[in-house]
Amino acid sequence: MAMILNEEQTMLKDSAKDFCATNTPIGQLRKLRDEANADGFDRATWGSMVELGWAAIPWDEEHGGLAFGYKGLGVVTEESGRTLTASPLYASVWVGGTVINVAGSDAQKAELLPQLAAGEMLLALALEESHKHNPYGISTTATANGDGYTLDGSKTFVLDGHVADKLIVVARSSGEAGSRQGLSLFMVDREAQGVTVTRTLMADSRNAANVVLSGVQVGSDALIGELDKAADALDQALDIARIGLTAEMLGGIQECFERTVEYLKERKQFGVAIGSFQALKHRAADMFCEIELSKSCVLEALTALDEGRDREDIAKLASLAKAKVGETYNLVSREGIQMHGGIGMTDEFDIGFFIKRAAVAEQTFGDVNFHRNRYGELEGY
Repeated sequence: MAMILNEEQTMLKDSAKDFCATNTPIGQLRKLRDEANADGFDRATWGSMVELGWAAIPWDEEHGGLAFGYKGLGVVTEESGRTLTASPLYASVWVGGTVINVAGSDAQKAELLPQLAAGEMLLALALEESHKHNPYGISTTATANGDGYTLDGSKTFVLDGHVADKLIVVARSSGEAGSRQGLSLFMVDREAQGVTVTRTLMADSRNAANVVLSGVQVGSDALIGELDKAADALDQALDIARIGLTAEMLGGIQECFERTVEYLKERKQFGVAIGSFQALKHRAADMFCEIELSKSCVLEALTALDEGRDREDIAKLASLAKAKVGETYNLVSREGIQMHGGIGMTDEFDIGFFIKRAAVAEQTFGDVNFHRNRYGELEGY
């Protein structure tokens, strides 16, 4: 498969661009923040996204999906990143849905994926337990008790956790924290007895939550995949989710850069546009080059998913893309504020929203340093 978009993918990208520009401008995120919206996203807008088929793009047709591939979902996500769209698309489809698709049984896929595709259910992955990404550092326990399990522990940074209908909880059914062995996945109703969910307000005005599990009882049918053997499926699902996040980040990078270039053309000092100053030209050129490299990383990673390449190749591309795009988003968002001058520091100017999103997105499922180290290890260093 060529590392370019085909005609149908390009049409989808253009359609998503028009939708986001019209329905989810940055002003919507500002409004949700200022009004302290209880959900953190607009449900009517999400309903429109579902009607357009966005929640169904990656799933097989037998599960209510469109089977349009990860490139298709990627271009939609990229355009939503341009406008910093707040929606359950990432947490429910890229993350939660992917876990079900990768680790779930045929019966679980048949039951849950059609609900996701139809927008009838929202999912959230309850993974993190510390301030840094550590997918194997799980202390939350799953203790067998006859026909089911008892879950105890605490989770943090659960994306869309306070609005999710169900939580996918990563728990330790055996072994010690830090070990890949002994991890299991469980589906838990957010309203179940013993589950306490507290919304956390993040710098980028997006959704996350802390979750406490205290003696939560689940049946054996709540187990997703094999007991004690969730690590491989979790790794695979996380890599797909990381690639999806880089697509969103890429959209934000491009929008931030384009806004900055326009400002360089409009803002005048000493009677000329500041974009004519050589130092600013060089900085803009540096950003352009880094953005082009980031585009290549993201598109190659999405292509690898659609081609079904081997797990190690996809893992390398996921970490390469996450590290490179995270680095570029930080660069472009910081330079954007610098080149806007004092006005870039004010809340009334939208450029500041990008640096906030860059900071949170980088920390999600591994920051630049995490993925540089992981890429090196995967390459044998």
